[in-house]
Amino acid sequence: MANSKYEYVKNFELPDPLLPGTFLLFRLDGHSFHRFSAEHNFEKPNDVRALQLMDHAARDVMEEYPDIVLAFGESDEYSFLLKKSTSLYNRRQSKIVSTLTSYFTSCYVFRWATYFPDKPLEYPPSFDGRIVVYPGEREIRDYFAWRQADTHINNLYNTTFWALVQQGGQTTTEAHATLRGTYSKDKHEILFSRFKINYNQLDPRFRKGTILVREEEPEPTPAIEQVASAIENTATPSSECEQPATSPDSAKSKKQKKRAVKAKPRTRVVVIHTDIIRDEFWSARPNILVE
Repeated sequence: MANSKYEYVKNFELPDPLLPGTFLLFRLDGHSFHRFSAEHNFEKPNDVRALQLMDHAARDVMEEYPDIVLAFGESDEYSFLLKKSTSLYNRRQSKIVSTLTSYFTSCYVFRWATYFPDKPLEYPPSFDGRIVVYPGEREIRDYFAWRQADTHINNLYNTTFWALVQQGGQTTTEAHATLRGTYSKDKHEILFSRFKINYNQLDPRFRKGTILVREEEPEPTPAIEQVASAIENTATPSSECEQPATSPDSAKSKKQKKRAVKAKPRTRVVVIHTDIIRDEFWSARPNILVE
């Protein structure tokens, strides 16, 4: 009921806007996913089905929210970059965090049976989310470089650890002791010398994580050509009866042509597994950091 005596309680809901003109980085993590992965028998060190499920849920989020221009995922976490000019939910922090977190979680549950058809959910998964505000392009690039470097470090350790357990016959305690104080080169040596595993030849999905970007879809038949053809057919006067210099149909076609020229190309979200640290990735996609 409007204007009731109870309406004053709305005054306690304070706005929580995020700084305008900055990049918004939304990151979510699985809550207690060590237990969740154990309960659902995820394969170690990497379960392809679980990673593909995370990727699918993240792609659903990007398709639902066009202001997300880039995403990166590893294990049970995903990071989403919103364009600098976004006005999503008036840049209200609580609204963005709660909505994106709940939507990702819903998509994860919705897609579960696609990747685990023989394994029903034992209990509901949950994710927590947060937003970090970054001032410029350098910080954004360093953030994603940090996450990809973290992917490599974690995966190299886990791959070596589970090789020692599953193939080397060590207990988990013994495997941790074996790896204590080792460097990257030591882990590479253990994998190759003991188990004939060349780490650099493992699936890039495991070593580099997953990147989601928007790519333009090619037009099957350019709209501009269709419009030009229509103009040509309608604007050419016949030999028996000349048309006015500017007919209503011709004017309409010109408007259609103008709209076709200005229309933004259609895009689709694609999954790639590549290096996001070096310049090549960003040079090939300059629009990510300028929108």
